[in-house]
Amino acid sequence: MNSRIISKIEQKKGFDNLKSNLMLKKIISLMKINKSLNIMRYNKKIQKRLNININDYIEYYKIEIELKLDDNEYKYDKFINIPAKEKGYYHIYFDDSKEEIKRNNLKKNEKVKMIKIKIDYQVKSFEGLFKDCKCINSIFFKKNKRNNITNMSSMFYFCLSLEELNLSNLNTNNVTNMSSMFRQCESLKKLNLSNFNTNNVTDMSCMFLGCSSLKELNLSNFNTNKVTNMRYMFYGCSSLKELNLSNFNTNKVTKMSKMFEGCSDELKKKINEKYKNKFKKCL
Repeated sequence: MNSRIISKIEQKKGFDNLKSNLMLKKIISLMKINKSLNIMRYNKKIQKRLNININDYIEYYKIEIELKLDDNEYKYDKFINIPAKEKGYYHIYFDDSKEEIKRNNLKKNEKVKMIKIKIDYQVKSFEGLFKDCKCINSIFFKKNKRNNITNMSSMFYFCLSLEELNLSNLNTNNVTNMSSMFRQCESLKKLNLSNFNTNNVTDMSCMFLGCSSLKELNLSNFNTNKVTNMRYMFYGCSSLKELNLSNFNTNKVTKMSKMFEGCSDELKKKINEKYKNKFKKCL
């Protein structure tokens, strides 16, 4: 928790005693733990005693996403996958309306151009978040200051209509699994991952599988020191002409089969010449 935000919490007058001081000190010391934030959010007595509205502070933990939908008459109506146990932590709005939508599917023929999503701090995994969401044309992460997300596997899997993906605000510091993350994003022509922190990632298998429209990909900032699985990573990237893997460390990789299967012979030749024997067993 940002110390500037913590400093705003004050006790109500009349509670300035040893017991309340100790309680305040203990809560502040535990503010970084989601469970404590959850207790504070739903315990009105604690909020009243400390003279705070916890919603003023939880904003620091939220993630905001904007989606633009394809104009293809919304024949595919799913736009987000919400695990049943976490439905309370996803807040979905249509257009600029303040009306919150408590469902995760559009009605057929419902003409919605823009969807805004807020995801609360309790969510720790983005696994399959937009999987099979064929109606999405554009995704823009507006805010994401949290670093507690550990799983992004299949996050954009089979987003067939996705053409624009802005991940500049996506925090990947503690992510360990990126398998199939962009799999079958066949309309995606460019992808900027320059802000990605992959220091803790162990699985990159099928990460870009089927991204058949991507023409170039710069992964020079990727740290792959902990990665053990790269199989099928660029499988079917048939349009890829430039691929920067200059920082790739494959020392711990045990699975590399068909890593470049379906890529052009020209690209394979470039990789072989530029990186010599580093990817020899998968070319």
